[in-house]
Formats: sequence, C-alpha cells, structure tokens
Amino acid sequence: MSVSAAAAARTVCAPLPVLGRDVTVPLVTGGEVTYAALDYAASAPALQRVWDDVAAYAPYYGSVHRGAGYLSQLSTDLFENARRTVTEFLDCRPDDQLVFTRSTTDSLNLLARALPADCQVFVFETEHHASLLPWKDARVTYLDAPRTPRQAVETLERALAGRDPYGPALVCVTGASNVTGELWPVRELATAAHAHGARIVLDAAQLAPHHPVSVRDLDVDWVAFSGHKLYAPFGAGVLAGRADWLAEADPYLAGGGASRKVTRREDGGVDVEWHESAARHEAGSPNVIGAYSIAAACKALTEAGFDSLVAREEYLIAKVRDGLAEVPQVRVLSLFGDDAPRVGVISFVVEGWNSSHFAAALSAEYGIGVRDGLFCAHPLVRTLLGSDPQTQGECGAPEAAPGEKSLNAIRVSFGAGTPDEHVDRFVNAVRELVSDGARWQYRTQDGRCVPAV
Repeated sequence: MSVSAAAAARTVCAPLPVLGRDVTVPLVTGGEVTYAALDYAASAPALQRVWDDVAAYAPYYGSVHRGAGYLSQLSTDLFENARRTVTEFLDCRPDDQLVFTRSTTDSLNLLARALPADCQVFVFETEHHASLLPWKDARVTYLDAPRTPRQAVETLERALAGRDPYGPALVCVTGASNVTGELWPVRELATAAHAHGARIVLDAAQLAPHHPVSVRDLDVDWVAFSGHKLYAPFGAGVLAGRADWLAEADPYLAGGGASRKVTRREDGGVDVEWHESAARHEAGSPNVIGAYSIAAACKALTEAGFDSLVAREEYLIAKVRDGLAEVPQVRVLSLFGDDAPRVGVISFVVEGWNSSHFAAALSAEYGIGVRDGLFCAHPLVRTLLGSDPQTQGECGAPEAAPGEKSLNAIRVSFGAGTPDEHVDRFVNAVRELVSDGARWQYRTQDGRCVPAV
C-alpha cells in the first residue's frame, strides 16, 4: 500500500450500509460469491437508510398539492419539505428555485428549453452526453478537451472573449468526469463565465455523491444531478438555481400543476396563466417517493459527514490506483494527470484485451460488476484513446468481437457503500486475468461479450 493509502486508512470510516451488500451471484467456474458492485457511476446502490425511510412513508403515500384528504396533505408537506432539504444540501441562494425532474439528463434538457432567445452555449467535448447534447436549439460552441485545469479555464476565457457580448450565454461543465473521475475547476470556470457576462450550469451527477456541492461557494447559476447516483432510487433528479430564466420560459411540460388558471375564450380557444414557482416545470403528478428518497439521501450523507466519506474514498482510490499501477499492461485514462484530484471513478484499458471481454470475465469468473464501452461520453473517450472524435458508436456497447480491435474501455467506480473486500477482489482479479488469462470461453451475443455455454 502506498504512503497516501496508508495515511488515508487511518482516518476512514466504515462503508455506509447499502442494499444488495449481501447478494450472492453464481460464477461460471462453479459456486457463488458476494456480488462486488463497482459500477456506482452508472447507478449507486440505495442506502439502507434511504430504503428504510421510504418504506416507513410508503403506507401514507398520496397525491400532492390538490387533495383535501389527510394522506394527500401529509404527502404534500413531505414533498415540499424534501425540496427544502435538498435546497439546504446544495447551499442554494435565498432566491434560487429547485425543480424536481427525472434525472440529470431531464434537468439539463429542461434548462435547454428555458434558454433565452439567441443564447450562446459553451460546452467542452469532455462532457457526458446528458450535458453535451441538449443544446441543439442554441448557438453551441464545442470546446476541445483541455489537458490541465488551468488550460480548461484559459480555453473557456478565449472562447468567451470572442462571443457576442450583448446576448445571453451559458457555460455547461461537469464537476467530476464520469470517465476519469477527475475534478474540474468549477469555481474558476464560474469566475471566467461571469467575467464575460455568461451564466454557468454545473453537471454534478458524479460530484454530488462524493463531495459537498455548494451553489454559493462554487458561484454557479444552476446545478443538476440525479438521485440514482446519490444512493436514492425511484427515478428523480434535481435542477436548482436562478429562477428568472425558468420563470420566463414556457413550461417544460404543459398540464395540470403547471397551470394556475385556465379559461375559455370567446373564439373557442383557451387562455392559460402559468405558475412562476417550481410548479411551472413540474406538470402532472410528481414523483413524491423519488423526491423524498433524494432528500433522505441528502440527510444521510450530511449526517455521515463528507470529511469522513471523502477520506474513505481517497483511501479506496489509492488502493485501486496502486494496484493497477503494478500491472504494466494496464493504462489508466486521464486528462489532467496522475496527481489530479478525483472521485471514485477510474477508467482503463488492458493491453491485448478487448474491454468487453475483460469486463465479462470480471463478472462471470469473479462476481465483479464494472462497466465497459464509451460511457455516454464518446468524444472524451475517443480523445483519451487517440481516435477520431467524430466517429460514431452505440452508447455503452463494444464495437467489435472479443480479440478484434475495438474502441472501448473499462470503468470501475465506487463510493460510500463500497467495502475494502470488493476493491481488493477487483485488483486481484485484474492481476490474475492479465497474468493467467480467462478461465472460460466467451462469445459475442447482441453486441455483448458473454460466457459461452
């Protein structure tokens, strides 16, 4: 163990209890093993605390805002209290607005729909597709991948200096890469954006589960994240930030709840007066349990203490990176270099292996769940692997059969619920597969590498 890992080990807390921690899975080589969930960057397991809170509320579930019954009133209070809890978790400004959505993708598409006319958008090619693609109706400038945090700020400053100085502008940036785990200089990018009259939205999908996110300290205009990455299931997300663009935009969805008043006109049509609050963009019956689960996760993480959670994660990161560094055939992907601070997300390739084949062997022979592919960040992964960033590919799927040349990588990701044993098993499995090869035969089925039967 490195000095950094040993130092971190003295300060770490125990992993937080999560659902599925005792689930066993079969191995193709015989027997069963406790499943090692190391795909947190896609969906983190639910915290046991969140599940217990939701289970306690479930018998009292009712529709919100428009019901006179006791359960409806209770659910309405719970829903709005959840909004306040998440607002506090994000350290929002007093006038900020928080909208519950379905996911980070939904949040950023909502904001894209709310952009003022002729808005310019600046986004790095390194973004997840959720923050790279929603801006199709705006004037978009795609920025090349930077190789240092300083270069990221300088690239943005140059781009903003050449923009139309009189129109609205928005910068979209990730807080932590879903491919490399590296932390981005969000505060410095926000300063650059504001200096040039632009606003900035933070994609915190990979940041919020690992580090505290303060809208005020980072000085971002909006933040978006998903509950399912924050140890909260049930398909809910958040968009929080400045209210003016949201209040001036047409509702994201037209329907009940978004409308304050609807009247018939003499010509047979209807006139609609829309809400100016968050309800404007929350039409329909909201996902009360999803919102409540996010609030429960926010409380659980706050009570556990991010200092302890970060220390434990840094300890696990060091164990994984030290272990991979001992295998010469492994190349870890990075934009900013080995010393860059990061969250528990690490992508790599193995010389002589198709990444889909390697990931399939980790699962089938060791009971370890990782992810392979391009991670819905095709331009970034292609840049890191040295290929043409314009090449098309199917999200998350390998592009060639095992043993053939293909463009995909392996991603291991972990967090507050990951025990040491899962990380140790992963590192040992990588060593064994590289030195001894797979113990089973594999074949391609529906674009995936699977054990041959």
